Amino acid sequence: MTTLPPAIAQFETDYAAVRKSAMRVNLVSTVLFAFCFFAAASIGGFFDMTDVTLSNGDRVSMWKIWAGLPRLGEYLYKTLPVLHLETLGSDLANWFWRWKVWLQLLLETILIAYLATLLGVAGAFLLSFPASRNLSPNTFVLNLTRRYLEIVRTVPELVWALIFVFCFGVGPLAGVLAIGLHATGALGKLYSEANENADMRPVEGIKASGGSWFDQIRYGIVPQVVPNIISYTLLRFEINVRASSIIGFVGAGGLGQEIRVAMSLQEYTDLSALFLIIFVTVIIMDTVSENVRHRIIGLTGKGV
Repeated sequence: MTTLPPAIAQFETDYAAVRKSAMRVNLVSTVLFAFCFFAAASIGGFFDMTDVTLSNGDRVSMWKIWAGLPRLGEYLYKTLPVLHLETLGSDLANWFWRWKVWLQLLLETILIAYLATLLGVAGAFLLSFPASRNLSPNTFVLNLTRRYLEIVRTVPELVWALIFVFCFGVGPLAGVLAIGLHATGALGKLYSEANENADMRPVEGIKASGGSWFDQIRYGIVPQVVPNIISYTLLRFEINVRASSIIGFVGAGGLGQEIRVAMSLQEYTDLSALFLIIFVTVIIMDTVSENVRHRIIGLTGKGV
């Protein structure tokens, strides 16, 4: 029987111990994940039961989520328009019968998202520097700024929209303020993380030469993080376009008002037309912003 050298024997022992520890961690993590999953699913109603009448008249009990899937398909089927090849033009005209109004509201939706993004970028850019651990003047300013950004992004846009509708009345102004305030919190976090990942050597050089805190930010940090800021901003603009389509439910302007009316009146084909308009708009916005981001960060879109 061959005796292993002490170094190899020690390695085998250590490896076996590490492997055993890793297997124990994996087992505990799997059990914990399974427990959290089933607990969340139970609280979410995934295991709730309901009584269902079958086509033959029998009454059975089954999972609520399984019983509701056919109704989802039925709802989606109702939103599909009736299109015939020989009367395609008139069928499309009937489907998009309010296209002039919808395009005006779509333009309003995009403008709400645009102005809200500008407000969010301005607020996030200014607050991102005192919210960065490597740039904040002191701990008090750091904590104060971070708590503010956390608060404004924790409250959903719909809640902010309800508050601003109460303050300023129904209209796009409430939507702009709601989305802009939420965007400030979301972008402020992303901008501050970009600041914290910046190379601090230029900042230290400016500080050593007598530059002020603003000089350190202006010449040491901003040139490094501008590509990330622009990329995050374009991504947020896409998100804001979708958000501005939803907050109209509470009277904050945009296509959301039409969606709410269509759902209230059960105009299912109007819903599909509105969803298609939003879908095409989001695709266009995504394509344009992706091309702009690639140009900014020096990519060609060919796998470079």
